Amino acid sequence: MASALFALALLAALAGPVALRLRRRPDFVTGRDGRLSTSTTLALAWTVILVWLLLAILAYGLTAGGGLAYFQGSDGPLSSLTSVYLPLLGGPYVALIAAKAVVGFRVENGSLAKPAPKATPGGRRPLRELIANDSGRTDLVDLQYVALSAVTMLYVVLFFLSDVGGGLPRLPAEIWALTGAPAGAYLVNKMATRANPVITHATVSDGLLTVEGGGFTEPRLTVDDTPLPVTADPATGALTATLPATAKAPFTVVVTSRGLRSDPYRYGPAAAVPAQRTGGRA
Repeated sequence: MASALFALALLAALAGPVALRLRRRPDFVTGRDGRLSTSTTLALAWTVILVWLLLAILAYGLTAGGGLAYFQGSDGPLSSLTSVYLPLLGGPYVALIAAKAVVGFRVENGSLAKPAPKATPGGRRPLRELIANDSGRTDLVDLQYVALSAVTMLYVVLFFLSDVGGGLPRLPAEIWALTGAPAGAYLVNKMATRANPVITHATVSDGLLTVEGGGFTEPRLTVDDTPLPVTADPATGALTATLPATAKAPFTVVVTSRGLRSDPYRYGPAAAVPAQRTGGRA
């Protein structure tokens, strides 16, 4: 029990400052678009867990374990490090490095669009970005990568706490597939993603509609299926169009670029949405 409590305290001492730093300034785990990077975040989480395991085992070996003899032998506390835990860590890191290379190459050659970073209060990023695509919708591939990785991390942590003196939990060698397979699917998804334009924000001021996002090459903009002439800001890439007098919020904005349509963006300030009637028919 004492060993488990010490290990928990050590985990808090490692993960706490990292989590606090990322909460205040998450730029370390953000991608080119300023959003949280799924691959970077999971690789960092696995690194923290592995460092914690090694430090906890070292502390136990030098105290309750009796010294250097604790670490020796073919069935020592670190015997499964190279056969299970390094491959378990390798999947997220391969996904991280390969995803950065793929996304960077596709952005450079114009086959993938990334919207400009969007400012958030205090610079913090919502955790939902880990499982969402550039349009903010939940991505099934990212969701399964995060979910399976989280379950595997929980599995490792709980089994280690149940027997700290036993060293690294004796996990099946095939468990690396719980991170390797989702990491592979995540990478393939990055390679297969089409370069659809992305709308991240829309505002209306003095009859002018401003649409922010990315991938606006030779764009065509429609409001409720009505085409509007647009002007692109060369500095930010934002699109500006004059709203017709008949356009009333809420309305739907769509940008088409090189034959590819963005996800519909619903613009409708709360004050502009008509209230529903609550009474029955007369």
